[in-house]
Amino acid sequence: MKTELNLTSNEHLESCPALVLNADFRPLSYYPLSLWSWQDTIKAVFLDRVNIVSSYNKSVHSPSLEIKLPSVVSLKNYVKPPQWPAFTRFNLFLRDRFNCQYCGDASDLTFDHLLPRSKGGQTTWENVVTACSKCNLKKSNHLYHVANMKPLQWPYKPNVHELHKNGRFFPPNYLHDSWMDYLYWDSKLEA
Repeated sequence: MKTELNLTSNEHLESCPALVLNADFRPLSYYPLSLWSWQDTIKAVFLDRVNIVSSYNKSVHSPSLEIKLPSVVSLKNYVKPPQWPAFTRFNLFLRDRFNCQYCGDASDLTFDHLLPRSKGGQTTWENVVTACSKCNLKKSNHLYHVANMKPLQWPYKPNVHELHKNGRFFPPNYLHDSWMDYLYWDSKLEA
């Protein structure tokens, strides 16, 4: 039997994601921030996979049950985070803090091979940097020193913690008040 849930207020449910914390109360991910939809969160609650840490002042109900929408949940079982992130365009941009590694510009980003593919270069963490389209076009398929374009930061393979650290410089557009105690918990405190 399928139960239909209804919101008790007029506000949209889509504006009620839940921050997902690991069993140690750290976010599973900072960037992108580990958020679940209200549907996935309610399902996890009923499957007894999470603890409700904090709730919104909004509820959903069925004919026989009413539940406040969780705003923060923690996993009951610890999930060991991977040490090494996947090599993706997004993670590359995050490693380089969304800046061209030749001029520092943050617009119209792409990526560039230090040793061009046409000269045997591979698409790896250690050979690819974030570049704006203008610099990428200028460097073309030349070696960086021939084009006189030394990167601001030499490319390297980051670990997940480094990407999380960089992700903190790019907070999401929306942070609910109930999430703040669980985000940036290792930031330096004001005196």
